Amino acid sequence: MTDKELDKNAARRLAIIRHAREVTGNVAMTCRYYGISRQIFYTWYRRYETEGLAGLRDRSKRPQHCPHETPAEVVAKIIYLRTSYHFGPAKISMYLKRYHDVEVSNSGVWRILKRLDLNRLPASQRYKRHDRKWKRYEKPMPGRAVQVDVKFIAPLASGSRKRYYQFTAIDDCTRLRVLRIYDRLNQKTAIQFADYLLDKLPFRVEAIQTDIQDGWCLRKAAHCPAGGVRLAVDRRPPVFVADRSEHAHA
Repeated sequence: MTDKELDKNAARRLAIIRHAREVTGNVAMTCRYYGISRQIFYTWYRRYETEGLAGLRDRSKRPQHCPHETPAEVVAKIIYLRTSYHFGPAKISMYLKRYHDVEVSNSGVWRILKRLDLNRLPASQRYKRHDRKWKRYEKPMPGRAVQVDVKFIAPLASGSRKRYYQFTAIDDCTRLRVLRIYDRLNQKTAIQFADYLLDKLPFRVEAIQTDIQDGWCLRKAAHCPAGGVRLAVDRRPPVFVADRSEHAHA
């Protein structure tokens, strides 16, 4: 109930008291007119005399003492298990019984979570079935596909015009990473990085995967006699490909 509704109820009760005082001058006639009992009228009247208009507002009907109320320390444990480990009502009930020797039913735990607005977890924290969980993308064999990406490195000095480029390669199976920095971005540096990559990785590379922006400088490197590997150039926007090598620059 909003404050506006509470004030409306208080104003109605004040009008009943004034009706008995100023219009009828008789409590019984006013109670019959408004359809209330005299006991309720005198209850409102005593509250109005002692507390004023605030005494005519609706009061909480919650009992002052409840012998079956869950102790505050148990509620604190339920909140901790819910917010820290994202346990559900059944698991919280089991945990309390096993480790704290406290028995709270599943429905009791749920009502406590509902009262505290913790009955539903955010989508990122909810349990997902094993077959629907995020699956890590990886190749079955080392060297089956190596992702390569090139990033421009901003100079540390504000007035410097020198440009550097970082070549990054990551194997899709082992996640081994090879990095190299060059002061130019052309086919010569791409060939040098390809030779360096093939020399550093402890297995044979079958294919190099890159996006279309970097494919032009790697095309010659992948088909040179020293490389002997296949170049896979994805023509989709770069945001969809070479994702691991993109993240490796961070």
